[in-house]
Amino acid sequence: MHKADRIRNVALVGHRGSGKTSLNEALLFQAGAITRMGTVADRTTVSDADPDEQARSMSISTSLSSFTWQDRKINLLDTPGDPSFVADALSALRVVESAIFVVNAVMGVEVNTSRLWDRVAELDLARMVYVNMLDRERADFFRTLDQLKAVFGQHVVATEIPIGSEHDVHGVVDLVDMKAYEYDGPARDNCREVAIPEDLRAQAEEYRERLMDEVAEVHEDLMERYLEGEEISHAEIVDALKDGTNHGDIFPVVCGVATKNLGTNRLLDAIVEDLPSTVKHGALDLPAITLEPDPDKELYAYVFKTKADPFAGRINFFRVYQGTMTPDTQVLNTRAHSKERIGSLLLFEGKDSKPADGFGPGDIGAVAKLKETRAGDWLAARDEPIEMPAVKLPQPVMAFAMTPKTKGDEEKVFTALRRLQEEDPTIDLHRDEQTGE
Repeated sequence: MHKADRIRNVALVGHRGSGKTSLNEALLFQAGAITRMGTVADRTTVSDADPDEQARSMSISTSLSSFTWQDRKINLLDTPGDPSFVADALSALRVVESAIFVVNAVMGVEVNTSRLWDRVAELDLARMVYVNMLDRERADFFRTLDQLKAVFGQHVVATEIPIGSEHDVHGVVDLVDMKAYEYDGPARDNCREVAIPEDLRAQAEEYRERLMDEVAEVHEDLMERYLEGEEISHAEIVDALKDGTNHGDIFPVVCGVATKNLGTNRLLDAIVEDLPSTVKHGALDLPAITLEPDPDKELYAYVFKTKADPFAGRINFFRVYQGTMTPDTQVLNTRAHSKERIGSLLLFEGKDSKPADGFGPGDIGAVAKLKETRAGDWLAARDEPIEMPAVKLPQPVMAFAMTPKTKGDEEKVFTALRRLQEEDPTIDLHRDEQTGE
């Protein structure tokens, strides 16, 4: 088990088609969690493994992948970008400390990106932007950056700029360290440090100046020294940027090409160095109780997603907020007021899972074959009245009457629909009082 301060819970969010699943795949590959990078086109990605997702080339359900990078555990949630499946994205945002917004460098800021940004702001999560697909025709990092600033405010600031454009993009310039990195091919060891190209140096210095202005603006002690022309050390810049990101004062913008594994290693570094752990995010204050990321206190785990698996049955994904979840134990479902036996715990990597020895505070895992538990429930050491603030879900926009093909199968149809509703809480299933349908 990993300690709470060594865990990063991150959701990949953004409009449909921005490349979240491809970025998820590249991050897993770069971290060594998988041996080869699949593609959405070939239907070989770790997430989007459901036949419906593969047929439509889009995410329908949130996928969890857990792996390690620099001795930190990263729980990465690849969320759907289509508004029809926003419930899954909102449920995932409930249990993370950070969100990485994936933006298409051709299309720029799209409507669902804006909607999700507002939801993330309500939850007070740390935010980072990854400008993807820089190798596409008409892709423009600087135009996209201007759009991000126009829509989300001046605290959106670039910490990297690309080397090259469209089909010629082949590296990035780190504006914090003022170093350049070139990428050759999609292999893990494809990155090497190079000198900043002379034709890019003036632009790099201009955008570094903008970064310094933003970092100084959100830290009063640095602002005075900066305005007086006093030198600010590299360590102070790094600490100020990290602190600003953690508290939602600065939104760093990085860039790359997920399908070519370009910039992925640097994004992983940013996740573990710049995004907050459970400990930094602090305790969870609920109306009846405050939950602290302490492994020795009583267990409280929140179930944020339920998935119907054809082989394993019902699988519940949970986030531990306090205490430790271990296999072969009994817990209480605080909604149903019933005992649930925890058999084997599961560590997920997309569609694949393996047994886990336990999950401490801040960690995310799964358990199969619980009788009463579903999304929105709490699993706890005792039957304490506890409730997570409700997620505001959109109302259904269409209605259908369902009838079985064969008489007598009404109960089977209803059971199947109930199972579907467990996976997607935006579905409203009821019997009409007037028609009986």
